[in-house]
Amino acid sequence: MPTLYAVLMVRLRQSWQLLPTLPKQVSPTPKRAADVPLFSILIAARNEALTLPFLLDDLTGQMLPAAQFEVIIVDDDSTDTTAAVVRAAAQHSSFALHLIQLHHQPGAPTGKKAALQAALAAARAPWVVCTDADCRVGPAWLSSYATQLQVDATANFVSGPVLLTGNNSLLDNLMGLEFAGLVGVGAASIGRGSPTMCNGANLAYRRAAFTAVQGFAGNEHVASGDDEFLLHKLHAAFPGSIRFLKTPAAIVRTAGPPTLRALLAQRVRWASKWRHYQQKAPQRLALLVLGANVSLFVSLLLLFVQPQWWPWALAAWVLKLSADAWFLTPVLGFFGRRRWLGYVGLLQVAYAPYALLTGLLGLRGEYVWKGRNIK
Repeated sequence: MPTLYAVLMVRLRQSWQLLPTLPKQVSPTPKRAADVPLFSILIAARNEALTLPFLLDDLTGQMLPAAQFEVIIVDDDSTDTTAAVVRAAAQHSSFALHLIQLHHQPGAPTGKKAALQAALAAARAPWVVCTDADCRVGPAWLSSYATQLQVDATANFVSGPVLLTGNNSLLDNLMGLEFAGLVGVGAASIGRGSPTMCNGANLAYRRAAFTAVQGFAGNEHVASGDDEFLLHKLHAAFPGSIRFLKTPAAIVRTAGPPTLRALLAQRVRWASKWRHYQQKAPQRLALLVLGANVSLFVSLLLLFVQPQWWPWALAAWVLKLSADAWFLTPVLGFFGRRRWLGYVGLLQVAYAPYALLTGLLGLRGEYVWKGRNIK
């Protein structure tokens, strides 16, 4: 199993290296109909009154002209002042800023997919860009997407890079390392023509393509997966039209979970969607990664009863860690976090029980997220 994993990491590194890097600047901006923005930015928010002002400030500072994008924020039954924050910001915003309150929609739906669906119904632009209310974006974030559309008119879905930030604690560094690896694998898989994963904190898709595949239809019952289910559907319907936005200017930054318990809750939420995947590529990848990590953990346990097997266990660990470091080096270099390579061994020790626990809890399909009990 570690040997197969190592071969996969070598191939994924090759795919990462071959991903086209976005040109720094292309002008003019893509053509659009008069008075119609190029992008509709969709943000689902629940109890984000403290974080939204920072994101709105970042959007005010975008290099892309304000007339070329609109922002639609959907308040998902917040119990704080999220709606009031948006209303106050809209009064002096340089860009079109709209508030939708989900409980005013027919049937009073809840959840991120319902929020995004409500925002899509109000969106005017041909392209939708998604991020989360607790994220931070750089000034060239939207112009990077605009440049991507100029150089590649065949794209229907663009996945962007996401970086976890924190207070430089041990937990923050381990979370950041793991997350960077996930982003790198997702990007490399896109480069190989077999998309597996992306992140809803930074992605864009053509609104017409979303309609063509009936959007979230078929997985509405799964609370998570508004990003990856759509990725898989669009790849199946429009093969060869999925891209990764490989430029540091497009990096979206978001704080990692503040505690280990919050981290486990987040990962259980992510794991709850795995059994609903219809595409084989992400399923095979998940099983191979889990198998490789579990086999290393088991090899340590077996040494207690068969200590003479230590050369084989050592060889497996060296192979696995070397493959991880080989793949992660350019990915972490892209994010400016190469120092995280020093945590690869420690993350490996903790990863097998952590992955098994979150995977098993995810199969139950029950978790608590932002004060809601999800089944």
